[in-house]
Amino acid sequence: MTQSHRTTDGWLYGWALGYAAVGAASLLVPLYAIDLGAGALLVSLIAATAAFAGAPGAILWGRLVSRTHRRRPFILVALGLTSAVLALTPLLSSPWTVLAANALLWFAVAAAAPVLNLVVVEGHQQHQWPVRFGLLNKYQGYGWLAGLVVGAGWSGVAGSAFGLSPLVAKRLFFVGAGLTALLGAFVVYLRYPERPRITERRFVRLLRHVQQNGFGGDRSTRAVPFGPGRVYWGLRSLRFGDDARRRLRSRLATPIVRYLAAATLFFAAFSVFFGPLPAFLTDVGYGTDEVFVLFVVSSAASAVAYAPVGTLVARIDALRLQTSALVSRAILFPLVAVVGLGVAPPGGVVLVGALFAAIGLSWAVIAVTATGLVTNLAPEPVRSEALGAYTALGSFGGGVGSAVGGVVAGSVGYVAAFALAAVCLLASVAVVVRERTVRGI
Repeated sequence: MTQSHRTTDGWLYGWALGYAAVGAASLLVPLYAIDLGAGALLVSLIAATAAFAGAPGAILWGRLVSRTHRRRPFILVALGLTSAVLALTPLLSSPWTVLAANALLWFAVAAAAPVLNLVVVEGHQQHQWPVRFGLLNKYQGYGWLAGLVVGAGWSGVAGSAFGLSPLVAKRLFFVGAGLTALLGAFVVYLRYPERPRITERRFVRLLRHVQQNGFGGDRSTRAVPFGPGRVYWGLRSLRFGDDARRRLRSRLATPIVRYLAAATLFFAAFSVFFGPLPAFLTDVGYGTDEVFVLFVVSSAASAVAYAPVGTLVARIDALRLQTSALVSRAILFPLVAVVGLGVAPPGGVVLVGALFAAIGLSWAVIAVTATGLVTNLAPEPVRSEALGAYTALGSFGGGVGSAVGGVVAGSVGYVAAFALAAVCLLASVAVVVRERTVRGI
């Protein structure tokens, strides 16, 4: 990277600070709602509304970006609103208002989604775009992980060192997270590069070309979790004209259609598990610091595994590798319920932590292989649309799965919810295996 690129990339540190605040809030919000009386259903609805709020927020802000031809204000607005929502959350005393605040938070984060990818590729050749997307994802990923680590550290010392109750500690942490997002806005304001010249229309046209030829080998491009940014550009890459519909109809029998159905199902299964998971952990006796540590372990395991998995994909069939990861999750999800209920903390923390590490490793495999599979399975004329559909369907499946997981956990129990997640995962594997057997993919 040249010196000029190092200079223009300085604003990414500000966005990483904002994402650290969001990463911490992603776990702190449901735990705070639980302290206010929320159960498994409401905690899962918090995850579901966050998934659904991001996509329309990105689309709305994207239209404003197109009309105003301004970009930095939208990044600053996103960070400013994030800061305001987090700072005001401690004033909320009802779990339903916390749900609404969290939806607003993800709507605010979505404000920057149409901007970030455009800015990060400005001044770079098209063949460098996968590396640039990977750079953006790395800043976001490390920021997210840092937020979880700081949350775990604060939760561990707030009571013992400062004598704070768990509720007060969470409220103070929200204020700290809000100030962190505000600091991120200040860094972006100071370090933002010159006004970009690439138009959104040209970006979408070139992005389709990059998608049609695959994203290359950059693992970070494919490993980022679904969020408003990827959902926005996924939807923007879909072309709904008559020609596109004819192309898609003519290829409904291709392997990519069945794989997209399987992907929607397995992303829904993930959320059936993760939606009520914070409520489950607190119900079986885990403290806030222990819950944070478990999620840090999972995220860190994913981060460490991305590069080795990328190397492994070059030597092992990607579909077989992903199928193994999905089956492993079908085993791990119910095991979390069994171990969590059977072994009380603190002893259970080690065992459940090992399961979380394995879950994080399995995500690295799924994330690295998924986009490559879509790229390889989709015919070249509709590859861009297939990648867009994969991103959008993954987000949709996640939102629906969170709501379903909450309903099942609240009415039948956590074991039933986690078992349902396992069944959905096995069903998604069966869909892919059947297509592979019939068509030899």
